[in-house]
Amino acid sequence: MPYVIEFAGLMAVFSILIVSPGADFALVVRQSIVHGRRAAIITSIGIGCSLLFHIGYTILGIGLIVSKSLYLFSLLKWAGAAYLIYLGVKALREKNVGTPEIAADIREGSSEADGISVLRCFLMGFVTNALNPKAVLFFLSLFSTLVSHETPIAVQGVYGLLMAGCLIAWFVAVSTFFTLASVRERFVAWGRWFNRVTGMVFIGLGIKLATQQAN
Repeated sequence: MPYVIEFAGLMAVFSILIVSPGADFALVVRQSIVHGRRAAIITSIGIGCSLLFHIGYTILGIGLIVSKSLYLFSLLKWAGAAYLIYLGVKALREKNVGTPEIAADIREGSSEADGISVLRCFLMGFVTNALNPKAVLFFLSLFSTLVSHETPIAVQGVYGLLMAGCLIAWFVAVSTFFTLASVRERFVAWGRWFNRVTGMVFIGLGIKLATQQAN
């Protein structure tokens, strides 16, 4: 019973993180519109697996080392910022999202766009989340505050699996919504502007991350 209460507390706080728009959300939306449902769902799985990575090093205590080391934290922060800016520049340089192929897929009711590789989609989701230094501080504070030091590591691992499952389920729902023909068609109608807006969103998130100070 104490574990149930403990996990309920974790999920109450974690649910706020799930629904808060950020780089992960922007990435899944872009994948949904440009590459279709399959790519977006695989990206979502990558994000969920990255969450396990964060929780894993938090349980092992490595997160505390990173958070206390200005050099390591700054290295992670700059790597994350550089990757987000890279995604933004890449989006700005991509071809018009309103291509005849995507338009045809939408008219035919298809949720797919092109043959982007499974590995590439997975890595995009994993790396985007893994290089987020805010996650280091978030999970460190979350587990140190809400999880008892007497809770077995195996139980904490189960917490992590369930949280990752919830995160994947959320982004699968987001992927499904944004690949509905009526929704996707509206974004595709923006044409080149969709690439410009999403590109600037990634660049803006990267700059925000780069200028953020560790507390």
